[in-house]
Amino acid sequence: MKNENHVVVGRTGRKKILVALLSGFLALGGLVSAFGFTGTAYALPLGGIGDFYVEFDELNGEGFQLMPQMGETGESDAEPMVRNVIDEVEIDNLHIFKDLQIPGTEQWVRFHIEADGKTNISGLIQDARFIDANLSFDNLAIEQQNTDDFSENWSQNADTITITDATLVTDYLFQEVVSLEEAKISTEMIDEPLITDDGN
Repeated sequence: MKNENHVVVGRTGRKKILVALLSGFLALGGLVSAFGFTGTAYALPLGGIGDFYVEFDELNGEGFQLMPQMGETGESDAEPMVRNVIDEVEIDNLHIFKDLQIPGTEQWVRFHIEADGKTNISGLIQDARFIDANLSFDNLAIEQQNTDDFSENWSQNADTITITDATLVTDYLFQEVVSLEEAKISTEMIDEPLITDDGN
């Protein structure tokens, strides 16, 4: 016998929520893979999934080039950024984290990748929309060309670069080879995502 006072307001599509949740975590999979979950990774790009944060105590690089770049973010197909290209990189105390909202909820999860030891990267390309750090260069040269191509209009080149106490907001990353020492992967629930004031 049916209970006429029982009213069904809505149903939860468990399969749809599971698919949305798993697709959201694909971003995490790319992030973990790109930074060498197994210790060393080769030729891995990461981009188009929105901001992720990179922090470290010190970076020493050889063969540095900086140029303007229009890049893709999680919310836009073309945003002005700064592209850093470094041939060889050694980083102390690397910390990368990414905030993702759990689909269908107001809850957020922060995924951490930390390397307590050295991180070594060959062939680094990084598009950043925000950089807060101390920088020093050897043999820095600034070049400008009379061209309509935004990405080739000007560039900075240096034999070596040292960056300390850095926080970067990054939307694209590529490295030919990356190796992390003493890597740790962890997650935590957070109330809201970190938003960096970049002056916009």
